[in-house]
Amino acid sequence: MRSRPLFAFLFSLTFGMSAARAQDVVGLEPAFPGLTFSLPVAISPMPGSKDVVFVIEKGDPAPSPDADKSGDKKKKASAFFGGKVQMVSGLSSGKATKQQIFQINPKDGKFDAAGECGFLGFAVHPKVAETKQVFVYYSLRIEGKLHQRVSRFKVTSLEPFAIDADSEQPLITQQDPAGNHNGGDLHFGPDGYLYISCGDGGAGGDAFDTAGYINKGFHAAVFRIDVDKKAGNPAPNPHPSVITDAKGEAFYAVPSDNPFLTATAHRGRALEAKSVRTETWATGLRNPWRFSFDPKTGACFAGDVGQNLYEEIDILVSGGDYGWHDVEGNHVFNQKDASGKKVAPGLAAPSAFKAPIHEYDRKLGNSVTGGVVYRGDRVPAIADAYVFADFASGRIFSLRDNAGKWESQQVAKDFSIAGFGYDPSNGDVLVASLAGQVKRIVKK
Repeated sequence: MRSRPLFAFLFSLTFGMSAARAQDVVGLEPAFPGLTFSLPVAISPMPGSKDVVFVIEKGDPAPSPDADKSGDKKKKASAFFGGKVQMVSGLSSGKATKQQIFQINPKDGKFDAAGECGFLGFAVHPKVAETKQVFVYYSLRIEGKLHQRVSRFKVTSLEPFAIDADSEQPLITQQDPAGNHNGGDLHFGPDGYLYISCGDGGAGGDAFDTAGYINKGFHAAVFRIDVDKKAGNPAPNPHPSVITDAKGEAFYAVPSDNPFLTATAHRGRALEAKSVRTETWATGLRNPWRFSFDPKTGACFAGDVGQNLYEEIDILVSGGDYGWHDVEGNHVFNQKDASGKKVAPGLAAPSAFKAPIHEYDRKLGNSVTGGVVYRGDRVPAIADAYVFADFASGRIFSLRDNAGKWESQQVAKDFSIAGFGYDPSNGDVLVASLAGQVKRIVKK
């Protein structure tokens, strides 16, 4: 996702929308009629439930006009603070209601929702009835310096669902050199491990030179950790970002089959074993803005936001290197001519990098939002397709494997799409728009 004032996005997306409607093959309608949200950025499931879904609100970097007018100082602070989770229930009955169940309130810093920062990810432990845990990804400033954080919170009640906002246990707190390219998605995979996406640190052109390394911190990759600290899984290597207890032990472990656990070299460079971020699962990503697991096959799809020329869709695999900053999509990346104005970038030569399954250029958009694979039967036009969007142009696409060649089709268009999810009651694809709504894709 690229930083830009929301009103500018809404203006640019409104212009030209009528021309695209003729191409629409599916419809969009409010998923939960009568319910609105404040900058909804992600949608997350309640494991095992067909009645509940969570909507994550990014957090507004400035007070709303209504908050400014309010004489209630507590209300003003709450409106400014943002960073909330809304639980939407009653899906099975078709009478959805929402309830705020959580709000970020770090004790050691100040929550930061400016630009691409904010409350970006939320995941309930797949065995929440046993562990009583949820996990979050958010941005904060500690002594004025920006950080991205993954934390665990305790669930105090399952019915009604309640989280202890004062129970935060940070797992990873990575200092961030710039406010953009934060990734911020997190999901439990089919294997029960927690997967976390992080961008390259921000600015442009991999300005901080993190993308080609697996020993500089939590950047430019999807990471895989064991929050349950299962027997046989080793501790992570020491790092200032890895939070430890009084005994110096991290609050998570590293799966013993993680691909870089015994790495001594990467991209042709020798590595000191103890410096490797063994949590790394897939690397060489610029800003993986939303990834998901196919509910049928378990394949991990991701949208990786490009620099100035190409957006890409990847199927992530263990140990895969997706090539940033050497390549952008299928093309050679030239830091000195990132816009391609001097010369059109050539196709990248065959290499050890994993090629994207799909790329698109600036004719279609300039900030991909990764989506989900639709395995329902209520909307035949997108059956068994990967559905994703472009945040800037508003285009929604379906992507299918046709005899080994991935082919895309524009199926609809909407405003500032920041995330996708599912309605667990029927498998419908849900779409989160920063414009303030969650919609569902329906048969046209």
